[in-house]
Amino acid sequence: MAAAQARSKVVNILGLLQSGASSCPCHSHAHSHALPTASSFNSLLKYGRQYASGNESTDYAFEMAASNIRFGPGVTSEIGMDLNNIKAKKVAVYTDSNIAQLRPLKAVVESLDRNKVNYVVYDTVRVEPTDTSFKQAIDFARQHQPDAFVAVGGGSVMDTTKAASLYSSHPEADFLDFVNAPIGKGLPIYKQLKPLIAVPTTAGTGSETTGTAIFDYEPLHTKTGIAHRALKPYLGIVDPENTRSMPAQVHASSGLDVLCHALESYTALPYNERSPRPSNPILRPAYQGSNPISDVWSLHALRMVVKYLPRAYKDPEDLEAQQQMLLASTFAGIGFGNAGVHLCHGLSYPISGLNKNYKHPGYKVDHALVPHGVSVALTAPSVFRFTSAACPDRHIDAAAAFGADPAHVKPSTAGEVLAEKLTRFLEELDVPNGLSGLGFDSSLIPQLVEGALPQHRVTKLAPTREPAAEQLAKIFENSMTNY
Repeated sequence: MAAAQARSKVVNILGLLQSGASSCPCHSHAHSHALPTASSFNSLLKYGRQYASGNESTDYAFEMAASNIRFGPGVTSEIGMDLNNIKAKKVAVYTDSNIAQLRPLKAVVESLDRNKVNYVVYDTVRVEPTDTSFKQAIDFARQHQPDAFVAVGGGSVMDTTKAASLYSSHPEADFLDFVNAPIGKGLPIYKQLKPLIAVPTTAGTGSETTGTAIFDYEPLHTKTGIAHRALKPYLGIVDPENTRSMPAQVHASSGLDVLCHALESYTALPYNERSPRPSNPILRPAYQGSNPISDVWSLHALRMVVKYLPRAYKDPEDLEAQQQMLLASTFAGIGFGNAGVHLCHGLSYPISGLNKNYKHPGYKVDHALVPHGVSVALTAPSVFRFTSAACPDRHIDAAAAFGADPAHVKPSTAGEVLAEKLTRFLEELDVPNGLSGLGFDSSLIPQLVEGALPQHRVTKLAPTREPAAEQLAKIFENSMTNY
C-alpha cells in the first residue's frame, strides 16, 4: 500500500513537471513537436514593444556583444592567473593617481607579482579624459609594446585603456581615424586588438562590457568617442571589494550614469527602425537601437538602481547596496552596449565640455569637473518629457520602476509622471539643481546646442528621431532648474 502511494506521488510530480515544462521557453520539450508561432514568441516580450520586420531601408537584425564577466568578492586575485593563461609576456596596467594609492591596484599588483607576470604601470590617466590625455596614454603603449592590457579604475581608466590598445595596434593611424563621425572619420576596426582585462572600481559606466571609449575633444569643447565591438574587454573582473573606497558623491554620480544607461536604452528607437541598413555586418553600429534582449537587461537594471542607489549613497556600510549597484552597472552595460543611449548622453557632452569652473564634491582632481553621471542626469526630466509621446508605454514602464501605478498613468501624462519621479530621485541624491547649479545660464544655450548637434551617433537613437536645434534648445532651457 505504501509503495503504491509513493508511486502515485511520483506520477503526480512528473505530471506537474511535464505540464510546467511546456510553458518554459528554455527547458520545454514542446518545441520538438510543434514550431513556435509569432504570437508565442511575442508573448515573451513583456516590456511594451513589438518588433515588426524592418523595411528595406532600415536594419532587420541586431547583434548582442558583451565581454566575459567574472563576479565575486575578492575575484581580483585571479587576474595574474588569467594573464598567464593567455600567455601574456608584457602587460600594461592603466590606472589613475587616486586608484594608484588604493586597494584595487594593490590587489592587482599582488596577483601579478605572485604569478610572476611582467608588467608596466601607467598611473596618470585623467579623470574625464581628453584627446590630449588619450594621446599620452597611447604614446605609453606604443613605447612599451605590451601584448595585453589591464584597466583598474572607473570609466575614464577603462576608456583610456581601450584607446591605448586600439592605437598601439594601429601605429599608422591618425587619431581621428576611429573617432565617431562627424568629428572623426569613424573608420571600422578590422584588426584584432590585444586582450584587455577591465577591473572596474566604480558602479557606473559599465565600460567593462562595452566597445565604447568617451573623451572630451578639446578643440570643439565637447565630448565624443570611439565605438566598435573590437574595443570590448576580453574579460571584466567585477569585484565588490573594489568599490568600497568610493566616496558617497562618487556612488551617486556613477549610479546616475547607470540610471540613464538603463532609461535611454529602454526607450531608444527600435533597432529595426534605424537606418541605413548596413551593407556589411562589420558596419552595423554597436549602438543599434532597443531590442528584445537589451530590454530585459535595461529594465532590470533600472529597477535595481531605484532600489539600491539611495541606500549606497546614504550608507557607506551598506555592502549589499554597493554590490547590487555594481551588478546593475554591468547589467545596464550589456543593455545599452548593444541598444545605445540617446538624448541625455548626447546633451551631456557639451555640458561637460563648456564647464569652466564647477568642481563636483567628492572628486580629488586639479581641474573643473562635472562627473559624467551628473551631466547626463541633469537633463533627464526634460528629455523624457520630450520623448514620451513617441513611446508612452515605455515611459509608463519606467515610471512604474520608480513606484508609479501604471494603471493610473495615461499615455498623455507618461512623460510628466516619469519626469516628476526622476526629479524627486535626483533631489534625494543631492544632485545640483539643474544646469544653473553648475553656474550655467540661458546665454550658454546656443553653445550647448552647437555642441549637441554633432552627437548624432546617439541623438538619432531618440525615439522621436533626431531632434532639431530648436527642440534641443528647449530641452536645455527646461533643464536650467529641476526642483
